[in-house]
Amino acid sequence: MNDRDLDVRPITEDEIPDWLRAVAVGFLRSETITEEEIAARASGVLTDRTVGAFDDGRCVATLRSFPQELTAVGGAAVAANAVTNVTVSPTHRRRGLLSRMMARDLAAAKERGDVVATLIAAEYPIYGRYGFGPATTAAEWTVDVPRAGLDPRRAGPEDGGRIDLAGGAEVRELGPELHERIRRTQHGTVNRDARWWRINTGELRVLPGWKDPFYAVYRSPAGEVEGMVAYTVDDKWGDAKQPENTATVQWLIAAEPRAERALWRYLCAIDWVVRVETGRRSPDDLLPLFLPDPRAARITTRADWMWVRILDVARALEARGYQGAGELVLEVVDPAGFTGGRYLLEVGADGRGVCAPTSREADLTLDVSGLGALWLGDESAVRLAAAGRVREERAGAARLADALLRPSRRPWCPDSF
Repeated sequence: MNDRDLDVRPITEDEIPDWLRAVAVGFLRSETITEEEIAARASGVLTDRTVGAFDDGRCVATLRSFPQELTAVGGAAVAANAVTNVTVSPTHRRRGLLSRMMARDLAAAKERGDVVATLIAAEYPIYGRYGFGPATTAAEWTVDVPRAGLDPRRAGPEDGGRIDLAGGAEVRELGPELHERIRRTQHGTVNRDARWWRINTGELRVLPGWKDPFYAVYRSPAGEVEGMVAYTVDDKWGDAKQPENTATVQWLIAAEPRAERALWRYLCAIDWVVRVETGRRSPDDLLPLFLPDPRAARITTRADWMWVRILDVARALEARGYQGAGELVLEVVDPAGFTGGRYLLEVGADGRGVCAPTSREADLTLDVSGLGALWLGDESAVRLAAAGRVREERAGAARLADALLRPSRRPWCPDSF
């Protein structure tokens, strides 16, 4: 069979089990999936946005997307096409199947009017050729609790608030509203639907090996829920029968710095815990500053995280806020043809931008993947210019771009999808 004759199309309801088995093969898991797992995972599959490549009836490549809201700099939410479950079976690599699936999905997203597409990249080199750029960075920290310098005699938050343990049902009740408050202020965050909360509290088991975590909720002195954490603790004892346990954070969200501080200090004060693994955090996380000895917290992993593909340059640039005021003409190169062209960005004194096609000469020329890397403010136009990924057509344009585009805090996407 000619590779172009392989059937690439949306799946049917009856094909969901075979498609899920292909996902398991692509992610190097066993092809054997229980009926319970199939039922749980199938509840999140939108068949019109779930694509498979079929060779003689067997699913050999997969891609799925779903609607998402992404918070831009300044707090506005934009419509995003979240891409996930991207695999090609090892027997069918290098046949253009990913390119065909991705082209189909991005064209549909553009037709729907989505402003951007997003994904979490398992491998760095793959997605730049489809116009995606690394837009956020994730860091994992390890805290050496004995070194942190915290007073072990102190009990409870210092600000008059309180921390209570909670169950999964309470987290599902309180968590969504808290997260909505947070994502209105933290650029790079994405929405969490009811299914997310069901999966991340164990009510919906989509993968084997789930371990029920502990949940703790921080309430302000006025009784308002301002923070929440899910964590597990191992059971490790040293040769001298001394506890050497590690608390591993699954997720921690906080609407106020005082809540974040209280939750980190709570984790570091749990009896028998000598180490705290933070899970994915922002690389400029406040955690070290909450400790008497900031060196007790060290970054153990740091890597690109969420990637962004701009589908509509004008709407993407108008959705976000800016630092200062100025004008910038961008020549955006998009080989896929979704949103290339020359655009004038005019930012007023109020930090809001107006963007439209223009015939003026360009200040900067860049690929659409470079714009995706710059859009949330994590990357620097000056750095990209030095690396040859942005071309200055006017001296000083990259510095102006940084002055406009880069906010005081880095973007952060706490979620995997």
